[in-house]
Amino acid sequence: MPSDLKRAYAGKRVVVTGGAGFIGSHLVDALFAAGCERVGVVDNFFLGNMENLRTAENYGDRLRVYREDAAEATAMASVVSAEKPDLVFNLATKALLYSFFNPAGACRVNLDIAITLAELLRAGAYGKLLHVSTSEVYGSAVHVPMDENHPQLAETSYAAGKSAADTLLASYVKMFDLDITTIRPFNNYGPRQNSGALAAIVPLTARRILSGQRPIVQGDGKQTRDFIFVEDTVQAILKLAVHEAAKGAILNVASGRETSMIEIIDILSSLLEFSGEYDWQPGRKADVRRHLASVEKAEALIGPIATTDMHSGIERTVRWYKDVGSLRF
Repeated sequence: MPSDLKRAYAGKRVVVTGGAGFIGSHLVDALFAAGCERVGVVDNFFLGNMENLRTAENYGDRLRVYREDAAEATAMASVVSAEKPDLVFNLATKALLYSFFNPAGACRVNLDIAITLAELLRAGAYGKLLHVSTSEVYGSAVHVPMDENHPQLAETSYAAGKSAADTLLASYVKMFDLDITTIRPFNNYGPRQNSGALAAIVPLTARRILSGQRPIVQGDGKQTRDFIFVEDTVQAILKLAVHEAAKGAILNVASGRETSMIEIIDILSSLLEFSGEYDWQPGRKADVRRHLASVEKAEALIGPIATTDMHSGIERTVRWYKDVGSLRF
């Protein structure tokens, strides 16, 4: 952990919504490593898992877990009153694929959480909000690389809810001069990523291969994403949350490199020694075709973001799956 981050976070009290989830739990670990006095985790365990917080539990009563819905205003008011945080990190959401089962719920939860946290910040209940949005708000690329001014062309109700949340928070910055930073991570992968229902491509493919099934390729497999290793995203979050110039900003967090789905499946197949045929299936409706981020704005503030190359990141992820035996079949 860089010494400047340790100085910035030493003695801080923070709350992380969605803190038992994939990115959230890595952030909780990093906050403790940076010297935070106390971390409150708010999670309804829709996808979160207490197993993700095993390392954080070593910090004893410096960790407090609240089994609450971050969209519930009264619940969040109680949490913030008890924790008295300097910063709140909002990572609570429901997975993109959930929007195909409950489109209204997937949309609504993102906006409701943003409203709740914005109102608490406006009331002076805590000091700063770092809101984690998503690159999905952009939809398929109109131009690449996609900077923060790219049109918001959400193609799922999940993305529409995230877009609405971003707009809501930007309005609170303008109306009330609140200290809010919004980041838009592109596609994260790494240890602890959900491998059960609603799994993304890396854990889904690894799970299938390890259970003796063929990897699934949807459509032609040439859909691209800008993948970033989860620990790189967490370091960017830590740095941007305490950077004065990030106040009020909306910033992409990504690798700045474009990778196709078939390339990801090929890497996983090689690492897991799969040499059979893939299971080619029809493309998913409302699927984003191409994503590639511009990270110039964020890197101008904090320097290089993605320091883990794709092959190394996936190799570390696969090793973790094997060591921990965490893939749920």
